[in-house]
Amino acid sequence: MTGPSRDDGSSLGSDDSASTGELDVPTLRTLGRRAASHPLVASWELRPTSSSPRELELRFDASGYPRAVDDVRLDVHWFTTDDYYFHYVETRGDDRYQCRWDRHPKTDAPRAHFHPPPDAGTAMESPLGTHHLDVLFTVLDWIRERVESLHSRD
Repeated sequence: MTGPSRDDGSSLGSDDSASTGELDVPTLRTLGRRAASHPLVASWELRPTSSSPRELELRFDASGYPRAVDDVRLDVHWFTTDDYYFHYVETRGDDRYQCRWDRHPKTDAPRAHFHPPPDAGTAMESPLGTHHLDVLFTVLDWIRERVESLHSRD
């Protein structure tokens, strides 16, 4: 399986195991609406278009981050199989800080796994489950803690 890719060259990973299924567009819309209630989330959008989406993109309020951070987004893919990818990307000039929470078949990692920062490296076990809102708000809590740690360094 080859994971979805983005225009910016990032890839959501690859594996030789089974497919994750069809994109669950109603769940992506629910995730977008619910994410909008989080104080760090500035906007959400189904990309490339709402009529033919391939992912949910959450954008974060830049004023919540230190000035050195140029852009922050969370790309979300949720499938009808309850498999998912949540890809956090923070950009500072040409540097990227990224990590990813995944749930999909993978031959060399547990089905639910986490690719840690700063480069979404080798997968390790993830405690996240399969309920879309639990996964969303656990990831958003992690991002909030990340923002707090950035401010404590400044």
